[in-house]
Amino acid sequence: MMMILGFFVFTLKTIPYQQLQQQQQWRHASNSRVGLRPTLQYLGPDSDGITLSGVLMPSLTGGKISLLALEVMAATGKGWPLIRGDGVIYGMYVITEINKTDQEFFSDGSPRKIEFSVKLTRMDESIIQMLGDLSGQLAQVKDNAIAAAKSVIQQAGSILP
Repeated sequence: MMMILGFFVFTLKTIPYQQLQQQQQWRHASNSRVGLRPTLQYLGPDSDGITLSGVLMPSLTGGKISLLALEVMAATGKGWPLIRGDGVIYGMYVITEINKTDQEFFSDGSPRKIEFSVKLTRMDESIIQMLGDLSGQLAQVKDNAIAAAKSVIQQAGSILP
């Protein structure tokens, strides 16, 4: 296990990211002064960000199903606990962006290679709130995944002879 975001486990068989980039920022308000440089007042930390990126080879690693699971989680708009495989707790994060690029296609049009990036933004919540809300989030993700799977099956049924 490389990392867990909520109930999604990043492994070599799901979405093995090759790069993890962290962004940290701090907020400062600027106050203009006559004849002098503006002063800055420290307001506190800003939202931290993490970007996971890499390349999927669907015949060897995760593919569209693994990315679909993250899309379903993102569509809930909920924050998820992000925990590294060695136990480091990053905090609660929302999925704010997923980018995919399909490349090198098979004869049926399916990609041999998928480049991806997943952007996460930290949302501060207490550990009690973080742990208390997980069961409700899991139920919502399960319902959304079932609905998405039914939709894919219906679409496939209308395409097949």
